[in-house]
Amino acid sequence: MLTQNVVPGVHQIEHAHVNCYLIEDDDGLTLVDAGLPGVWNELGRAIRAVGRRPDDLKALVLTHAHFDHVGVARRLVQRQGLPVYAHPDERTLAAHPYRYAHERPAAAYPLQHPRALPILGSMVMAGAVAVRGVETTEELSAETIVPVPGRPRVIPSPGHTFGHCALHLPDRDVVLTGDALVTLDPYTGQTGPRLVARAATADSQAAMQSLDALAGTQAGTVLTGHGQPWRAGIEDAVEAARQHGAA
Repeated sequence: MLTQNVVPGVHQIEHAHVNCYLIEDDDGLTLVDAGLPGVWNELGRAIRAVGRRPDDLKALVLTHAHFDHVGVARRLVQRQGLPVYAHPDERTLAAHPYRYAHERPAAAYPLQHPRALPILGSMVMAGAVAVRGVETTEELSAETIVPVPGRPRVIPSPGHTFGHCALHLPDRDVVLTGDALVTLDPYTGQTGPRLVARAATADSQAAMQSLDALAGTQAGTVLTGHGQPWRAGIEDAVEAARQHGAA
């Protein structure tokens, strides 16, 4: 599902409870995260729906490299030769997106949190068990401006993965948090601002500390890797996430 201009010039694509985003400016489009394989056709339709062509897509920026965020990355590189930006600590994970560190086994979560079953089922149907890795070609560095359409600022936010980075667009008063903070936890089905469950989080203590960096953006709108936009400001979202902790 496409939501155009969730903030001006940022378009949200939600497929199987996973979000990716198109950032638009006069130079073209940047894709933030690459969803699951099933998003491919929806991505093409979204690009055309916002009045662009596939060759207007200039770069892919990964907040992190879990399997549900690199789903069509390899295909985009093969078809269009896109540069793929990620933190250096995500390079190995991007190539092997199922080899991720996590604090708790995932298998027990569906039994403990049955509301997550439809979410996880839809992710499987969208190709969650058949993601191929991708080589990253460009590095994200702390507090730098990425030279891609929209020119997002890099906010290091490790914890969910070791090289996780959020993206801040100060001119649009929005922060794209990836999975450093979500409004839907796919592993529990719980909604509202929170950390992702330890089933998919490498270091929950580091993730909690990274909330300070997100709050420092003071962004009015929060766009996450899973769940609905949060429009009450990043500081309120961070406070809620601190209270919830990680399941």
